[in-house]
Amino acid sequence: MGMLTYGNGKIEVEFDDRTLAHLQLVIIAKLRRRESFVFTWTNSKIVGHGRTSIWIDPSIPLQFQYLGNRSPTINRSWVDALMDSANSSSGLILTNEQPVCPGGIRTLVTTQPLPRTGPTSA
Repeated sequence: MGMLTYGNGKIEVEFDDRTLAHLQLVIIAKLRRRESFVFTWTNSKIVGHGRTSIWIDPSIPLQFQYLGNRSPTINRSWVDALMDSANSSSGLILTNEQPVCPGGIRTLVTTQPLPRTGPTSA
């Protein structure tokens, strides 16, 4: 289980590494644009069910800590669904993983441009 730490350790929430990786992509994309938003998730049974919402703001410290040392494969459909949610007036609501893209292909999300594999037309 990974850990999302927010606000100088005042809020610590465990998520599995796969979920945390998808959340990181969405949250960092929003913060990179200096956008604040609400993030809501359902609490685990240990905490007593219910749900929690926090205000995510670029000025508040945020840390993503993973238990595993391997990056999970990214499901682009899930990232898109989470980003749509984050861009709505309700804010980012953690939902279950979306089905894999058509054809069963999972798309790797990267911040680096992919190398060109053939000639391009001008």
